[in-house]
Amino acid sequence: MENIGKYRIIKELGKGATAVVYLCQDPDVDRRVAVKLVRFDQENAVVSRRMQKLFHTERAIAERLVHPNIVRVYDAVVEEDWAYLVMEYVEGVSLEDFCRIDHLRPLHRVIGIIFKCCMALDHAYRQGVIHRDIKPANILIDKDDNPKIADFGLAININKNMDRDSTFVMGVGSPAYMSPEQIKAYPLNQKTDLYSLGVVLFQMLTGRLPFRAKSQGTLIYKIMNMDPPVPSRLNPGVPVKLDGILKKALEKDLYSRYSNGAEFAKDLSTVRYKIMGDNDEYVAQDNRHFESLRKMEFFLEFENVELWEILRSAVWREVGAHVTLMKEGQKDKRFGILVSGQVEVSLGGKVLCRLGEGEVIGEMAYLHPSNDQRQTTVVTLEPCRFLEISGPALALASEELQERMRNALTACVLDRLRTANQKLAEMSADAAGSAAATASDAGGLKLELLPS
Repeated sequence: MENIGKYRIIKELGKGATAVVYLCQDPDVDRRVAVKLVRFDQENAVVSRRMQKLFHTERAIAERLVHPNIVRVYDAVVEEDWAYLVMEYVEGVSLEDFCRIDHLRPLHRVIGIIFKCCMALDHAYRQGVIHRDIKPANILIDKDDNPKIADFGLAININKNMDRDSTFVMGVGSPAYMSPEQIKAYPLNQKTDLYSLGVVLFQMLTGRLPFRAKSQGTLIYKIMNMDPPVPSRLNPGVPVKLDGILKKALEKDLYSRYSNGAEFAKDLSTVRYKIMGDNDEYVAQDNRHFESLRKMEFFLEFENVELWEILRSAVWREVGAHVTLMKEGQKDKRFGILVSGQVEVSLGGKVLCRLGEGEVIGEMAYLHPSNDQRQTTVVTLEPCRFLEISGPALALASEELQERMRNALTACVLDRLRTANQKLAEMSADAAGSAAATASDAGGLKLELLPS
């Protein structure tokens, strides 16, 4: 084969039991893509129909999942004998490479990867989707250690009636990573994915699975009845607090397990924040940035996990003096926080105010529901450090962070409006009502309300 549809094949990337994945060139937008090709088994009509349904499921679900840590799907074609899915090509490796005892990642990187996976699964669940097959092979890692969750072919659309969903059957998923409820074929929710992600975290920290056995029957018995080993006893470098986090992630009792990805991520962030033993500049800079935000009054009410989310999606910019950060008339949903330095805000060439460390700029364009046109120009008066936050990126964050950010920005706008009103009042003449009241106090006129 030289082509799959319009996509030119460059090389084969991998082969599974039912599909082959190729690296291809998309001629329309000049980019490399991964194309998963499936040929249906015509000799087994049941299997063929099953594969077609799984393929349709993956295509339909992928259209709703737009998140930086979930593999994008660009195109899909389903024919009678075959089908193919065109996906984002992630230049890197699967997480399997980092689960071997001789190739474990530094602790802070492990937590960072799983943190992002937690938020990606949280996003998927808010779109009504659970994955059902979270395992290292389905998590790709790019050159910057960013995870991308792939292969939603076994996913459940929880907005549908699961009793009528023919994909909801025993046998999907990978046994070593299955939750107890998935093994029992009970109705599933997002907690099954968090259990599987807990198994992945355990493996990345220790180089082994929490439950191992020589037969599938014994493995299933252990998953359903036995407690996992304590990670810090398998790897002394694992902080004791991670023992508790993994215990909660791998709880057999659904009521005791993490209820959502954001809650799991929040606990991970507290551990990562305290890891100071690694001299890697990466973690040192990460913690410096976190400390800078933690000290700001604007972020006073934000949870640690929400600050980590901001750090993941924001860009730290170092700019010199007399640089235009924002210009009136531009359409842009970005806004930001001044970490250090001072800027001047103007309108029509007239100075409105000067803002310093900890102040927000550009928030009006972000907050307005329909008009993202900037009303003012912002220019640096001295070298500044500026945390730039993308509105579209923030829209992919957890609902908790979005609400917290919107409340904080709204409070900021209202405080500034009050200050502006005070300044206007100081420069204005006395109000008519005020003058009349003064006269009345002096024994003068009666006040009456004028008709509206």
